[in-house]
Amino acid sequence: MRRSFIIFLLFPVLLCACNAISSLVHDDQVVAKVGSNKLYKSELERFIPNMIPAEDSARLAEQYINTWAMDLLYLDVAERELSKGELDVSSDLEDFRRSLLKYRYEQRYINDRLDTLVTDEQIRQYYLSHEADFELKRPVLKVRFVDVMKDSPNKDAILKMMRSKEYDDVQRADTLAKSTALRYFDSADTWMDASELAKSFGLDYTQMLSCLKGDMIRYEPEDRADLMAAYVLDIQRKGTAPLEFCSARIRDILMSARKHDLMTSLERDLLENALESKQFVIYRNEE
Repeated sequence: MRRSFIIFLLFPVLLCACNAISSLVHDDQVVAKVGSNKLYKSELERFIPNMIPAEDSARLAEQYINTWAMDLLYLDVAERELSKGELDVSSDLEDFRRSLLKYRYEQRYINDRLDTLVTDEQIRQYYLSHEADFELKRPVLKVRFVDVMKDSPNKDAILKMMRSKEYDDVQRADTLAKSTALRYFDSADTWMDASELAKSFGLDYTQMLSCLKGDMIRYEPEDRADLMAAYVLDIQRKGTAPLEFCSARIRDILMSARKHDLMTSLERDLLENALESKQFVIYRNEE
């Protein structure tokens, strides 16, 4: 016989300005019900972060309740509509259990044995041996960037000081920009992909580079009250990417290779030890 389902969702909570959770709770601490399944206040409270506005609490509470109810309703209709064979998930559960345990052991094995130290010399040697893999697809730049209102009284001072070779001037530009500009960052010591810098301008990188005059990229949208500028300390448009730009990628490559070697060693040792101890036996037909 088809079971009936009741979902109690106390939507007046959305109007509460004081405590969104308390307005969801019955005297018996039940917040919602689907068939014989009940959702209690304590479970809901664990899901709602502390110290957030009442309207946000109400929204999250409603979302959690609906998700909780939908999972149970899906389960019920699946149990009623699927065939006996389709309901048998034991094989799938066993496959998942094996995969999960295998993954957990692999992580334990790697964490216990992985050498995480990658030296600058190792990075340099890999870079020199694989230079062809690091050909630039786009220019890379070292810049100082600012987004400032066109009518800002500090605009010209910031633009001037951010181009200075003097440390004190750059520090003053940094301080002034952070207090009066819309955005500011200093990437004078770090190479940036042109496409990443272009995002700050809201342009594609070819459009951005077309605005490069001398050592300054300057863009003033006609329909906006701000201007964006980047002082270019260095730019490399083609060829092999600078080592500093590739370092993080090379470090990931070396770490990935070490993990692969560990897993290959683990699998080899497991098979060899199992064969030697007769735990693993291969039966071959003799002609």
